[in-house]
Amino acid sequence: MLACFPDHRRMCRAPAIEYLFLSLFFSVLFSTSTACSNGNCQVLEACSAATDCGAGLYCGNCPALGKTQPFCTRGQATIPTSIVNGLPFNKYSWVVTHNSFSIVDAPPLPGVQRLTFYNQEDTVTNQLRNGVRGLMLDMYDFNNDIWLCHSFRGQCFNFTAFQPAINTLKEVEAFLSENPTEIVTIIIEDYVQTPKGLTNLFTNAGLDKYWFPVSKMPKKGEDWPTVTEMVQDNHRLLVFTSATSKEADEGIAYQWKYMVENEAGDPGVVRGSCPKRKESKPLNSRSASLFFQNYFPTIPVQAEACKEHSTPLAEMVGTCYKAAGNSMPNFLAVNFYMRSDGGGVFDATDRINGQTLCGCSTVTACQAGAPFGSCKNVAVPNPSPLTNTAGSFTGSVQFSRSASTAHSPSCLILFLFYFPLMAVFF
Repeated sequence: MLACFPDHRRMCRAPAIEYLFLSLFFSVLFSTSTACSNGNCQVLEACSAATDCGAGLYCGNCPALGKTQPFCTRGQATIPTSIVNGLPFNKYSWVVTHNSFSIVDAPPLPGVQRLTFYNQEDTVTNQLRNGVRGLMLDMYDFNNDIWLCHSFRGQCFNFTAFQPAINTLKEVEAFLSENPTEIVTIIIEDYVQTPKGLTNLFTNAGLDKYWFPVSKMPKKGEDWPTVTEMVQDNHRLLVFTSATSKEADEGIAYQWKYMVENEAGDPGVVRGSCPKRKESKPLNSRSASLFFQNYFPTIPVQAEACKEHSTPLAEMVGTCYKAAGNSMPNFLAVNFYMRSDGGGVFDATDRINGQTLCGCSTVTACQAGAPFGSCKNVAVPNPSPLTNTAGSFTGSVQFSRSASTAHSPSCLILFLFYFPLMAVFF
C-alpha cells in the first residue's frame, strides 16, 4: 500500500476502504461457510431454526438480557440416575415445575374468559419427557370434582380453573407406564375437603400401583431407600400434601414432616437471602432428609424468566446451600422451566448432582463406579440421552416477543384485579 502523504489523501482513502470491504466480505464468507446447522449447533451457538440445534436443545433468545439474536438453548434435563445409579433418593436433585398445570394456551371453560396467571408453556407430558421430575399441583373441590386451579382461600372460580386433576394425573400414569425406571414426585397445595377425595382421585387415575407408602418414608432425617430399590418395588410415585390431616386420613405424606422448604414467591428470590417457609422446619434441620428450593417471583412474567434463570438462579442455589447447612436442594422449582440464557435450571441441577453424586463440577463428568472425585474432562454439560419419545417445546420461547400478551392478561390488570384479595399462587 502507498504511504499516505497530505497531498495524496484522496488516493489513499480508496485502497483503505477496499481492503476493509474485502476483509469484511471474506470474514462473512468464512463465518457463513463454517456456521453450524442441521442439528450440529451446540449451546449458545447462533441458530436460525429449531432444526439447527443439537439433541435436547431448541432455538431461543433472551431479550431481557439484551440477547435478541437466536441461539441454541438447553431444553432437556440430564437424568442423573442414567449416570450414577443406586444411591438413596435423597442424594439426587430434580427439576420441578411450579404450578405445572397452569399452562399458556390451556383452553378456558366454555363461555368463560380465564383471568389468572400462567406459569408454564408446555404440557405436563412434555415436561416429564424433558426431564422434569417434580410437579406442583393446586387441587380444589370444583364442579363436583377435583380440579387444578388458581384461587383464593380454598375456593376455585370458573375464571381461574384449568381442568379436572384426573386429566393431568393420567398423563403422569402414562409416563410412568412408558418409563419403568423413572420416579416422579407430586407436591399438592391441597384445598380438597371431599372425604377420601385424593385417595379416590389417584386410584381412578391408575396411580395407586406406583404409590410410595408413607410407612416407608424416613421420619427422622434418615436416608431414603435407593432409587434402585424404589424401582424394583415399583414405588415410583411420591405424593406430598400441604394438609396435615391427610396423612392420618388418607395415607398421603404431610409435606413438611419430610422436607424443609424455603419461602416461595418474591421473598424467595431476594439476592443473598434464603428464608424458610413458615410451615417448614429450619432449613438446616437434620430431622427432614429432603430440601425443596423454590425459585420464582410472585407474579410470573414469561419474558423475564430467561434472565431469572441465568446468574441469579445459580447465585440463589449457593445462598440456599449455605442457609440449609451446606445441603444441596433435592428439588429446584421454577416458572417457565424452558427459558434461560443457555443452560438455565438444567445446568443448575447438573452442577448440583455433580457435586453431590460424584464430587465433580457437573453430573456429566461423573464416572459410574469410579471413586468420589474422579471426573471426566467435560467442557460443556451435555443434554440427557434422548429417545424417540423426547419432549418438544410448544410454548413461545423461540423468537419470543414479550410476556405473551396474546395468551394472558397483562400483569398490571391481574395485579389490580387481585390486589384486594391477593390469591396465593405458590
